[in-house]
Amino acid sequence: MKLFSWFKKKETYPDFWEAYLGYFKNKKEQPVPDTRFVAFDTETTGFNIKEDRVLSIGAVSFIDKKISINESLELYVKQDVFKPETVEIHGLMRSDNVDKVSELEAIKAFLKYIKGDILIAHHAGFDKGMINEMLQRHGLGKLKNQFIDTGVLYKRSLHIIYQERAKPYSLDFLGKELNVPMVDRHTATGDALITALVFLKILGRLDKRKHLNWGYLLNK
Repeated sequence: MKLFSWFKKKETYPDFWEAYLGYFKNKKEQPVPDTRFVAFDTETTGFNIKEDRVLSIGAVSFIDKKISINESLELYVKQDVFKPETVEIHGLMRSDNVDKVSELEAIKAFLKYIKGDILIAHHAGFDKGMINEMLQRHGLGKLKNQFIDTGVLYKRSLHIIYQERAKPYSLDFLGKELNVPMVDRHTATGDALITALVFLKILGRLDKRKHLNWGYLLNK
């Protein structure tokens, strides 16, 4: 055994990942109105987190209930896995005339956009899992951001706290229930915008009931 071989070699990461991790160093909680939220969605080749791939990522951000539409994110990812049966849902064809980026370039752009801010997604576990698989395929860690799932938050707004698995509210249901227009449904950016609007509607409901605090918002 070589001298000092028991010392672990420090793992090095690319600059963009180090920059992302930097957002979480000495991070302080801000009041809800001052917090930047990012609603996002992924369109994928299927629903198997391990085997399927992300086709597109859409995201919109907002602070104090004001959505920055002009600063939205829309990425289309080059991919080898193609399932014709899913085209009817997401409408993305392999030969679509849209600019596509590599998976690594999509990761860089997504991390640069979300920074260390609060992420919002509907059925967030799936989208989070798909992004984490992308990261791990490139030797990176998992997302560090805090998450809010609009489905779970909606149940909490109804005080259904201990029966979170009783009914999986769909985005279509919440859109209809909360009077949110379903524009560009089943596109990543469209679903991200719908998710943001659903979140803000629930936020307004909680604000009226004096429940607008981090305990209600953040997934535990």
